[in-house]
Amino acid sequence: MTIKDTPEEWEIRASETPFVGKKTSVRADDVVMPSGSVVRRDYQVHPGSVAVVALDDQDRVLVIRQYRHPVRQRLWEVPAGLLDIPGENPLRAAQRELYEEAHVKAEDWRVLTDIYTTPGGSDEAVRIFLARDLSEADGQRFEVEDEEADMELARVPVDELVRGVLAGELHNTCLVVGVLSLVAARCGEGLEALRPAEAPWPARPFEA
Repeated sequence: MTIKDTPEEWEIRASETPFVGKKTSVRADDVVMPSGSVVRRDYQVHPGSVAVVALDDQDRVLVIRQYRHPVRQRLWEVPAGLLDIPGENPLRAAQRELYEEAHVKAEDWRVLTDIYTTPGGSDEAVRIFLARDLSEADGQRFEVEDEEADMELARVPVDELVRGVLAGELHNTCLVVGVLSLVAARCGEGLEALRPAEAPWPARPFEA
């Protein structure tokens, strides 16, 4: 048996959108179960995101500490952001986020992994990139605001991040999945075997 997620869509008898926010909304679908019963499922409709595990030549990952109001914590994270434009190329979005949040550019980009963050309650899909050959970006720094104006930046050794994840000290989804995927890739076929940066992404189709 091949262990692989597959597309499938159950019948929807009715659907409504009781809340529409600035970037996301909430949808309520009446879904037909295999037994024939109809059950309501509420979930967040999300445009999708990208995240970047930026690895420097000293085996450190660029991380950002930012306040996250829903969980009332300042979390260490990797640079990330929304796919604000439908059909937006995820690589271009990731390059933009790395520039805006860290004023860094990278010459080598690969897809590390693709995830659904909380598929039981949201359709958010995230593509996590590995970026290498880092250098300071050209031009002026991007002007940040709100929570981003209070961000801290650091470069932390991969081993220290792994320790923090397994100790329950680091909780951000993209950091946890990204760093552990990096280590797994190294232990497997190696980083050069990762998918190319423009690899297809069925969850969020895009134009190259």
